[in-house]
Amino acid sequence: MDLDPVVLLNLTFDIVIVILAAVFYQKNKNTLVGWVAVAFALFAFSYVLTLAGVGSSWVLVPIRTVGYLSVVLGLILSRKH
Repeated sequence: MDLDPVVLLNLTFDIVIVILAAVFYQKNKNTLVGWVAVAFALFAFSYVLTLAGVGSSWVLVPIRTVGYLSVVLGLILSRKH
């Protein structure tokens, strides 16, 4: 397992963002915050796969794409409110 410091730092920040977004979502039920939590959970998962050495491009690209699309969906849905 290669412990790349950049990947570890990104994973740490992603976990912090997921926890904060989950707490804020529970308080306010803000759709955007919920989708941000989903997106960063997916990003964190992709970093875990990278650290475990099983993160090929064929696996990581779809996961991260869905993460980015989650943010886009959250922005679109929050605009309607």
